[in-house]
Amino acid sequence: MTDCKKLIMGFGYRNGKAFSWNGKLEYEGRLKDLARTACDNGADEIFICDRSFSDEDHEAVIGAIKETARTVDEPILAGGRIRRLEDVKKYLYAGASAVFLDVSYEDNVDMMKEAADRFGSEKIYAYMPDLSYLNRVEEYIQLGASMMICRASGPVPTLAELGEIGEISCTSLIFCGGHESVQEMAGDLKLSLGCHQVEGAVLTLAEDDLNKVMELKQILKGAGIVTDTFESSLEWKNFKLGGDGLIPVIVQDYKTMEVLMMAYMNEESFQATLASGRMTYFSRSRQKLWLKGETSGHFQYVKSLKIDCDNDTILAAVKQVGAACHTGSRSCFFTTLAEKEYKETNPLKVFEEVFGVILDRKEHPKEGSYTNYLFDKGIDKILKKLGEEATEIVIAAKNPNPEEIKYEISDFLYHMMVLMADRGITWEEITEELANR
Repeated sequence: MTDCKKLIMGFGYRNGKAFSWNGKLEYEGRLKDLARTACDNGADEIFICDRSFSDEDHEAVIGAIKETARTVDEPILAGGRIRRLEDVKKYLYAGASAVFLDVSYEDNVDMMKEAADRFGSEKIYAYMPDLSYLNRVEEYIQLGASMMICRASGPVPTLAELGEIGEISCTSLIFCGGHESVQEMAGDLKLSLGCHQVEGAVLTLAEDDLNKVMELKQILKGAGIVTDTFESSLEWKNFKLGGDGLIPVIVQDYKTMEVLMMAYMNEESFQATLASGRMTYFSRSRQKLWLKGETSGHFQYVKSLKIDCDNDTILAAVKQVGAACHTGSRSCFFTTLAEKEYKETNPLKVFEEVFGVILDRKEHPKEGSYTNYLFDKGIDKILKKLGEEATEIVIAAKNPNPEEIKYEISDFLYHMMVLMADRGITWEEITEELANR
């Protein structure tokens, strides 16, 4: 998405309530759910402005950012209440990919270099509450800010303001809001995003319109603005279709790779899928298009579409909401016809299964269980064992027999999972953190 203009959904948060980033619209839903809706429907990033006044509420905002980071895959840009370097760290550790510093506070400008040196300049943005700060852009760049966030005088920058933004030596984000419809918003965005120094826009949308970001992208695409939409590398005419003009589609969960279902597409449903980012099929029984989830709410959001070597079958990786099967089952493939026992060696599945047993022991203690013994003794005992096992790995690594290392690493991982269960950390959070590095 290097050359694509970003559409970023903007939120503010205070006293347990989500707002538009500027505080003018109050939302009913929880922040993580609002962000999920926006991202599922095309938002490239999430912007969260911490509008808290007290330290206690600031911590609540940090908690809401953590929840949101666990919910969406897209990057989060956070800031708004930075008093010291520790606040920058809190936002980043909560899951933000970058933090913005409000340059109207000189203390923020003073800490910009230290923040960039410690966390990396790619994680530090400069937020300018008005365009009078544009004359200090070079200073902010020298201090380590990698992006400027420019707030114009109106809902979107004027032509004159875009001219000023276009003259700065780094890319910027602008704000866009106050429109009656996405069509009206697209009209203003076409001009703003046409500026070469504007990398994207932070949007303000009504709660009922959070699912219209992809629609907005398609309008912009029609106007020649490149955004991150789904484009097929092969034309439909190159697909090998069945006698009925359809192509089968195998659907997998994009994270677990679990096969969820199989359905069919015609050209119209394929194009609808690309345009909306939601899986749309052709129902052979009803002889019409079928938007998966339109009735049940169990939408399938596209992550990737691939075609096999014969060009006659599509493999879709999706984010599944709820159940894929009409029976209410997660997958349509739940009836075993024949099976032979085998040892599961998929690393992720093994980790999840062992971790599941540990969590079950925590919830349902079993007499004589070593895992329950550790939980009963508490965090100090768990940490002591973890330290011992780490030392055992070091000792084993000095010995020529690799079997010892495997054995000790396995012991360490088990005790680490006990610690994770005790502290409420999941494998998904660990893998997400690793993926962000």
